[in-house]
Formats: sequence, C-alpha cells, structure tokens
Amino acid sequence: MRLMTWDDLTSRPRREPTHTIKWGAGATDVADLWLPDGAGPHPVVLMVHGGCWQKSIADHTLMNWAAEDLRKQGLAVWNIEYRGVDEPGGGYPGTFLDVAHAADALRDQATKYNVKTDKIAAFGHSAGGHLALWLAARPKLPASSPMRMDNPLKITSVVNSGGLADLKASARVTDPNCLARIMDKLTGGLDPNRSNVFSDTSPVEMLPLGVRQVSVNGHRDQIAPPVLGEDYTRKAKATGDNAEVVVVLNTAHVELVSPGTEAFRIETEKLKEMLR
Repeated sequence: MRLMTWDDLTSRPRREPTHTIKWGAGATDVADLWLPDGAGPHPVVLMVHGGCWQKSIADHTLMNWAAEDLRKQGLAVWNIEYRGVDEPGGGYPGTFLDVAHAADALRDQATKYNVKTDKIAAFGHSAGGHLALWLAARPKLPASSPMRMDNPLKITSVVNSGGLADLKASARVTDPNCLARIMDKLTGGLDPNRSNVFSDTSPVEMLPLGVRQVSVNGHRDQIAPPVLGEDYTRKAKATGDNAEVVVVLNTAHVELVSPGTEAFRIETEKLKEMLR
C-alpha cells in the first residue's frame, strides 16, 4: 500500500477558517478559529501544527484540512501559530512563550465566540505533539523557568499525533534535520539555575501531567516511529497518568493529519470522547 505524501494532502481544495484573530502585536501572534454551524456552545480543540519547529517547513495553515474536518463534525478548533527556531526570537524561550500566550488567548475569546473551556483537548502533530503535551505540562514548569506563568489555560486531554514528545529519545530516531541539528536552539543552554535543558522543554521530564493522553503513531512513520509513542506512554503510565498508545498499520506521518484516513478517524473519535 502506497503511503501518503504531503502533496497528496495539500493538493486537495483548502478551506479557510471562519475567523482569523490577531491576539498580540507580533507577526505570529495569530490564531485561526474554526466554528461549527449553530449557536453553540461548542467544545473546542486547541490545535498545534508541526514542521520540526521550523517555519521554513510548515506553518499553521498545514492543519487547515484537519481543522475543517473537525469543524464539520461539531468541534470548534483554535489553530495557533508560533515562531519557529529559524525565526528571530524563536527557539528557547520564544517558541514556548508564543505557544503559551496563544493558548491563553483562547480564554479571552471564549465568551465572544461561545466556545466551552471547561474541557479543552489539545491536538498536536509531530513537533506540535511535543508542544501540545508541553501546554498540558505548564503547571509543572519549574519556578525558575522563563516560561512559568500564573494561571495557565488548563488543558484537560491531549492527542499526541506522531509527536516528538520526549526530546532526548526523539533526537536519536527522527531525521537529524528535524531535531538533532536544531536541538540547542529549541532547548536553550545551561546556566546556574538550569542544570537540565529538558527540565522545562520536554514533557516527559514533567510527568505526571495529570491529564488524559493518547499517542497515535503510524506503523511506518519514519519521522516519529511508533517506539516514541510506545515508550512515552509507558513512562506516563508508570507515573500514574491516564495514557494510551494506538499504532495504526499502513500509516506514516502525513496520514495522521489527513481527513479520510483510518488514523485521522481514530484521532477524531478520541477528541470527541475527550470533549463529551
């Protein structure tokens, strides 16, 4: 069976969001809101795109197809943007701060657009899977971290779609251009108050997260091999977290965010279950 390429997804007609909201002064301080038909209140998915943390590879519009499909199935989607490590101010801590502020901006828009924030499921693909879990881990950030904030938006569950959630483990098995060669920019350096660069950047270091976590991996994914989801889930469960992994056959990386595939069907059902 032939595996999908990015052209297979991006050559499809692309829908546009119902609203694009500029929530801050920065060029990437923007999020797309996809609202289902009807008055609401709508359950909401906080969506985080991948692209190896590099804007030259992908931006948030790569998730338009996934967002539109979820919207048609009754879920609102808050699809966020952030600076990549290849942009001025990106990397540590800028990329993480962008994601944090973009998540919190959802709370500011909830009443106006009638979306529910009692339960928020984060859905992240690839590098976005890492960032989605990191959003759930924000309450566990060390007090010394520059990303520590009061009252972060509470994420109640996460679908980690082909995610690189354990940075140290992921760097050994994914494409070096995706992580190993940009790791220092992403994690920052050591200083007298920071003896472990993964302590506030890699979700696995902050377990238990106290939220439900589902890792979905493609059996033939070479960017995020299933061993990553399996090992992360094992570590999460060992700390008492509610975590599971689903490995989908005849699936690589693109299928995970492509409507109509078995992998995306599974992820959609998990998100609906989490928000029910």
